[in-house]
Amino acid sequence: MKMLMKGTEAIAEAAIRAGCRLYFGYPITPQSELTEYMAKRMPEVNGVFLQSESEVATVNMLYGAACTGKRVMTSTSSPGFSLMQEGISYMAGAELPAVFINVMRGGPGLGDIQPSQSDYFQATKGGGHGDYRMIVLAPHTLQEAANIMGEAFDLAFKYRMLVTILVDGMIGQMMEPVELPEWKNIEEFKEPDWALTGAKDRKPRKVTSFDLDPYELEKMNLRYQATYKKVAENEVRYEEFKIADADIIVVAYGTMARIVKTVVDSARKEGIKVGLFRPITLWPFPYERLSEIVGNVKHILTVEMSYGQMLEDVKLGVNGKTDVEFYGRSAGVVPTPMEVLEAIKKIAR
Repeated sequence: MKMLMKGTEAIAEAAIRAGCRLYFGYPITPQSELTEYMAKRMPEVNGVFLQSESEVATVNMLYGAACTGKRVMTSTSSPGFSLMQEGISYMAGAELPAVFINVMRGGPGLGDIQPSQSDYFQATKGGGHGDYRMIVLAPHTLQEAANIMGEAFDLAFKYRMLVTILVDGMIGQMMEPVELPEWKNIEEFKEPDWALTGAKDRKPRKVTSFDLDPYELEKMNLRYQATYKKVAENEVRYEEFKIADADIIVVAYGTMARIVKTVVDSARKEGIKVGLFRPITLWPFPYERLSEIVGNVKHILTVEMSYGQMLEDVKLGVNGKTDVEFYGRSAGVVPTPMEVLEAIKKIAR
């Protein structure tokens, strides 16, 4: 049965149904409703909600809770995500699974509370220090956002690494009918063999992100890289929309991809063969598939609510096989279907 829900609330409820019972957060627009929802729901499912005094405190609480091997998460928006970066690097170094929700807003700096996609670099290239990666998922509807929550936790534990769900303020604040996922039975979750749960009846375990011996630390880093390689080989996700006969392919993600789908239909009515390629995993980015489909395409147009962050990955995937154009707005300004259609027409002329 579908329910009319706000994006942040649908994400929160889906996380609970996926087995999350530990949430730490600090309110920041446009995701404060997610924190508020968790404050109400966590006690109802015998979970723990704690509002911290800052985002720095939040990520360190998440670090400690993740060491127990439980499903833990937080949510924030762009400036708050920036404050979490040191802790994220520590958690990545300790190989801890956790889920982060970043409901992006305009920036840089304090910016505004309008939707944006300008945190792409931070999420996909690593906002903290060191050689680490996070899996980054980018849903484009509330239904997909709800569906992807369970997958996010599963991937985090499968690879013992962090997962970020990157959405913009529009997805966070809009309302749509959503069919919530089925409940997972948390009693069936097995305790990880690395979890810190007390060593009274077993040998002690250690979770750490450092070693003072550089050669031992390098071994840890090589282990991380081997994990990231497996993720890149097995967990790439994308959607193709009307690309089979397309002369122009638009690459977009999240809310922008949703807008572009409308534009594709409008352009085809005017005789312009356009398709959409939508990365769902922003990391690992679908370089290989993008490279495969551009062979017979005249133009690639990347459209973002930023000034060209995903554009760099698109160019890497295209690898010079065809022209790559760009159209973007930022600071909370959302490109309209008419603007994108006009950008397509300029290329098609």
